Amino acid sequence: MEQRNLPAFAVRGIVPIPNTDFRSDIGRDMSLKAIEEAEKVFDNHIIILVQKNPLIEHPTPNDIEEYGVIAKVNASKVRLPNGTIKMRFNILKRVKITDYVLTNPFFACSYEEVESTSSDPYLEETLIKLIMDELAESQQLLLNNHQEIMRTIQGEVTSDFLADTVAYGLKLNEFEKYKYVSEADVNKRLQYILEDFAKVKMIADLERNINEEVKRSIDESQKEYYLRERMRAIQNELGDKVKKEDEIEELRAKILAAKMPKKVEEKALTELARYTSMSPVMAESGIIKTYLDFLIDLPWHKKSKDSNNIKKVQAKLDEHHYGLEKVKDRIIEYLAVKIKTGKNPQTILCLVGPPGTGKTSLAISIADALGRKFVKQSLGGTRDESEIRGHRRTYIGALPGRILNGMKNAGTINPVFLLDEIDKMASDYRGDPASAMLEVLDPEQNMNFSDNYLEESYDLSQVLFITTANYLQNIPAPLRDRMEIVELSSYTEHEKFHITRKHLIPKQLKAHGMKESEFSLSDEAVYEIIQKYTREAGVREVNRMMGSLIRKGIKELLMENKKKVSIDVKDLEKYVGKPKYSHNLKDSKDQVGVVTGLAYTQFGGDTLMIEVNYYKGKGQLHLTGKLGDVMKESADTALSYVKANQVRFGIEDNFFQENDFHIHVPEGATPKDGPSAGITIASAIISVATGKKVNREIGMTGEMTLRGYVLPIGGLREKSIAAHRSGLKKIYIPKENVRDIDDVPKEVLDNLEIVPISTLDEVLDGLFVE
Repeated sequence: MEQRNLPAFAVRGIVPIPNTDFRSDIGRDMSLKAIEEAEKVFDNHIIILVQKNPLIEHPTPNDIEEYGVIAKVNASKVRLPNGTIKMRFNILKRVKITDYVLTNPFFACSYEEVESTSSDPYLEETLIKLIMDELAESQQLLLNNHQEIMRTIQGEVTSDFLADTVAYGLKLNEFEKYKYVSEADVNKRLQYILEDFAKVKMIADLERNINEEVKRSIDESQKEYYLRERMRAIQNELGDKVKKEDEIEELRAKILAAKMPKKVEEKALTELARYTSMSPVMAESGIIKTYLDFLIDLPWHKKSKDSNNIKKVQAKLDEHHYGLEKVKDRIIEYLAVKIKTGKNPQTILCLVGPPGTGKTSLAISIADALGRKFVKQSLGGTRDESEIRGHRRTYIGALPGRILNGMKNAGTINPVFLLDEIDKMASDYRGDPASAMLEVLDPEQNMNFSDNYLEESYDLSQVLFITTANYLQNIPAPLRDRMEIVELSSYTEHEKFHITRKHLIPKQLKAHGMKESEFSLSDEAVYEIIQKYTREAGVREVNRMMGSLIRKGIKELLMENKKKVSIDVKDLEKYVGKPKYSHNLKDSKDQVGVVTGLAYTQFGGDTLMIEVNYYKGKGQLHLTGKLGDVMKESADTALSYVKANQVRFGIEDNFFQENDFHIHVPEGATPKDGPSAGITIASAIISVATGKKVNREIGMTGEMTLRGYVLPIGGLREKSIAAHRSGLKKIYIPKENVRDIDDVPKEVLDNLEIVPISTLDEVLDGLFVE
């Protein structure tokens, strides 16, 4: 071979040694490409490298040993079911890698061939004799495939061949064999073999001693087991048998009293008969007893009596929850249908909304209002299908699934069953729990729900299932199709204020043992906490702030002997520190190239200042402010639209060719994405290109097409609240979002002009000031 560069691939967990046939499973893409290159261009010759750490999936030259081997690819290949290819190579020579010519899409190496040397013929002869003596005595202990290796080294073979063949067969960890590849001196390799023979013998002696010790321990354990069995037999003769018979009769009575379906009762009595004939010490005896106890505890006919007083239910829901009118109306509708038909409506409610908006507490209130038992199962992080359907009883430690376990805890066949965080279920090799939930939540199937542990069908048709989720998109479509979606949007500041006054403060006062007469918080302070100390869609952080204020109030009462703590806006910094947040407010003056957009975040709505500037250049666009891909595309679209219509907007001919444009959205550390900034960016570009100032009291939201049409957006309620909070007087919204104006709170509509638009031109008519 004249070439000094060859393609190469790395193997892990195994070391190729010259003068041997080398077999390996090839699965990595770069390895397969290297082999393909060797077959096409290099007459099947390839370098096999040794990877230092077998856990590294994509090695670099730093992860590979310095020495490798040249091999020739054998024509025979076997493709395995898992996609890898089993191949055989003839190992020819040792090489030292001098450089990596290529690292992508495969390795290609420069190398130097390493020839075997022998410094002392007499030492070599002595070492070979010692090795052959050891093999004659202990070949089976020392070598893998010892018969085949012994046949290979019989007759006249070179010392080099002998050393490599014996090293290949040694019963050693593969990583310890690398020294046989990197060492050129044959005598040193022969010495390594003798050293490794001693190591293998020592390990074998240790294993033999350990096995003898384990056998001795097992014999003693069997003796102890025999004596304990005899002791139990004697105890049975003395009266334990009577005790078990009493237990069996008690179980039989409970099974009959549970009024199970006929098939389930027959199965329970059959299992009881098996339990009767078994010795108490048998492991299966305990398994059967646990199964029978579960069948007895599971509700089969007991149910709660629903409240049929719709006005009373309405009053309870209003008492415990401020707002949420759509959700409460849906519950009243459910109860009205039940009263009218005399049956449970087959419906699954799914409460979708940001964290802290009251989804779980609303489910508890529904159970309380209907007079039903409440049970909750959190599905966040559930990966194993068996957690829903249960384990088969053939497995040790088998348990029923979460659904039937919840029914057992409820004790009735018609509880309110909350499946919390259904959007956070996952799937892996143990199954897909979301698919198992299809049967639970399908009204047409859940009357015959199958649990692997129960082994019989169970009727879930009378259960009122309520599910909760933060993100509707994360719920699999087949599962979403079986549920009625009820969305809980983020609370307005007005709603947060009333929730704090009516629910949070009384709850925290009770939890901390404080009377209402001992604590007061002004309305202005409540609004200040909502606006400047919290930023969330729900009220969890507000609740924590109330708890913190009350604890500090208790401390002040006790240390200063006060009778009452009164907190106003000016006192907040003393009690809870400086404000953490400041909502964006409108600009103090009209500016060129600055337009107010509206954003919808997980904390609710906010305003977004879009700034555009230009300077001498070649028409390039720069975007900053940690923008997502969708928002970057909106900026490109907006710029293209303005360029295409620059004559109509009165922009100079070469303006875009001679200047670069910089679009910035302040608060660069906060990620921003979404398509609804299209018309805002376009308006800012037109403003800076024409030099016209933008009215600071106007905001806008909408996605824009290349033809200037405005497309609908989401989160109008939250965006309009943010506009009102920031002091804007008018906002432009897409015409198709007129249907969402009914969701905007009245106090916002009274102070904010909402203008529906179809095209960008309608925005520009009233946007600029002279």
